[in-house]
Amino acid sequence: MEKACRACRVIIAQGDVCPICGKSDLTSKWNGYIVILDYEKSELAKKLDIKVNGTYALNIND
Repeated sequence: MEKACRACRVIIAQGDVCPICGKSDLTSKWNGYIVILDYEKSELAKKLDIKVNGTYALNIND
């Protein structure tokens, strides 16, 4: 089951530590996602303060 990091919202498929921020505060209660392929050119990445390409949860539910 995929989990999202509560700190940076990146979605991870396995493991208990976020590969982006290194925190272990993960949740399976999220919905909606955005895939960032080129954060330097993405206006959405700038608005969401995303600085690493990846898949991110739009909403953390708890």
